[in-house]
Amino acid sequence: MVIESFSEKETERIGFDFGKKAKSGDIFCLSGDLGVGKTVFTRGFAKGLEVEEEYITSPTFTIINEYDGRLKLYHFDVYRIGSLEEMDDTGYEDCFFGDGVCLIEWGELIKDIIPENAVWITIEKDFNKGFDYRKIMFNEVSGEENAK
Repeated sequence: MVIESFSEKETERIGFDFGKKAKSGDIFCLSGDLGVGKTVFTRGFAKGLEVEEEYITSPTFTIINEYDGRLKLYHFDVYRIGSLEEMDDTGYEDCFFGDGVCLIEWGELIKDIIPENAVWITIEKDFNKGFDYRKIMFNEVSGEENAK
């Protein structure tokens, strides 16, 4: 499935729609270049999960942020993870196999530990269609096809 967005607000709304439908145990992996809108999508996703916290930020240095909502949201940013062994320190297994929802930015970097049922979301820019244009692609495949 492909959805086009022409503004930050639309990208957030698309995230909201997916957060609204998310259920316990869901795992979503976000891929895309720096500044493409992964955190904007996540902000909308959190709102869809009824997270009341106003500031949803990418946990670039802390690796994981937890938010309470209709379901607990575990927001990972694994950009700075150097090895799969470093993931063990995050307690990721409790999140991946718990009752909440996981949203993982840069999931392709840890594809070997991502469960097979994960939904992979790739966000791309296309400046020919405008500065704020984003192509958001969804598929339910292993991260192998998404690894760069």
